[in-house]
Amino acid sequence: MAGILARKIEMTRVIKNEKFIPITLLTLPHMQVVGYKTQEKDGYSALIVGISSEEVSSVEWKTTLSKNKFSVIREFPIDASREGEKTPWTVLWFESFDGVEMLTLSSISKGKWFSGAMKRHNFAGGPKTHGSKFHRALGSIWNRKPTRTHKGKKMHGHMGSERVTLKDVRVELVNKEAGIVWLRWAVPGARNSLVELYFNN
Repeated sequence: MAGILARKIEMTRVIKNEKFIPITLLTLPHMQVVGYKTQEKDGYSALIVGISSEEVSSVEWKTTLSKNKFSVIREFPIDASREGEKTPWTVLWFESFDGVEMLTLSSISKGKWFSGAMKRHNFAGGPKTHGSKFHRALGSIWNRKPTRTHKGKKMHGHMGSERVTLKDVRVELVNKEAGIVWLRWAVPGARNSLVELYFNN
């Protein structure tokens, strides 16, 4: 499973078969192959990809580029048979999407700060009528025996800023001229956030 990095632009919608389809627009930053993790040396096989503002050159005898020249570096697992398939200075572009219809993606969701139990866990809450003293309160947390709060109890706390993975995301369109990839449905994360795209082939 190889992959590529992208940045989220925004969401929009298109009309397809007389229906509105929600679309997330992604753009590809300037990426290059940094190197490889090999089964023989590292115990697993992976493709190392880096984002840079300008193209980084390398001499032919080098097997890995200098990681200090890249602002972002990610690893994508691959089969051992695909090690060394691309040279370390190869620029990754829209050719990676050739023949790709479905993919898996990972991104960091939007941070919601400190949130209450109703917002964080979709609790129903209490009556909204006048006289009720239980509106948005958490309620009992069931800690008589043992006299402590159980781990994993659904309570108020920090919400969001978590790694979210979506599988079987459909690629609607790849516009090489505009430099945009259209994915169906929502992609976690804010605008300009980094999205890891994993190809299933």
